[in-house]
This record gives sequence, C-alpha cells and structure tokens, in this order.
Amino acid sequence: MTEGDCLFCRIAAGDVPSDRVHEDDLVVAFRDISPVAPTHILLIPRRHIASAAELVEADGALIGRLVAVAGELARQEGIAEGGFRVVTNVGADAGQSVAHLHLHLLGGRRLSWPPG
Repeated sequence: MTEGDCLFCRIAAGDVPSDRVHEDDLVVAFRDISPVAPTHILLIPRRHIASAAELVEADGALIGRLVAVAGELARQEGIAEGGFRVVTNVGADAGQSVAHLHLHLLGGRRLSWPPG
C-alpha cells in the first residue's frame, strides 16, 4: 500500500475531512466515525507505519508522543479521572481495519475486560 492509497495518510494530509482534536508535527488525532464509547478518538502518526508490528527501537519517541497525546486528550475530554483505555490492534484477527498504526482512546463509560 502506498501512502496515497492509505485512508489515514490522506486524513493526516488533510485530503479527507475528519473531526480533528489534535495535530502536531508527529501526531494527528480525530474522533472515530463509528465510536464504541462516548469518547473514541484515533491517534495516528503522520508517517505511514502499517501497524505496531513494524515499529523498531528508533520509533520510541514517536510512540511516546502518541501515548502522551492520548493522556492529554483524556484529560481534555474529562475521562482521565474515571479511567480510559488506549489500545492498538495488529492484523485482521485483532480487528485492525486500516493498515496504518493507530491508537484508540476509549472512555466515558465502564469498559469490560477482556475486550472481546
């Protein structure tokens, strides 16, 4: 898949509209169009990475930024105190539907465990 074919690359570039809640040089965050919780935000790196399986040690700062932004957004959304979940799916069996690394920030209701 090329970046031009990737939905999330196109969202990061601004070619596809999204309800953005954050953007910086490394990360774009936007509300999921099919939320499974009152707060459901997707956080993506601007750089195309297919999934967490492709991450290498040199990506540590990027992953740190993604998780830090998730925490900032949880506080902004008012879900940090009650609790929230940050999850990434890798591959079809885990439910990954877009081949671009993304974190789901979920909260605003009691979340069950195990997740599915």
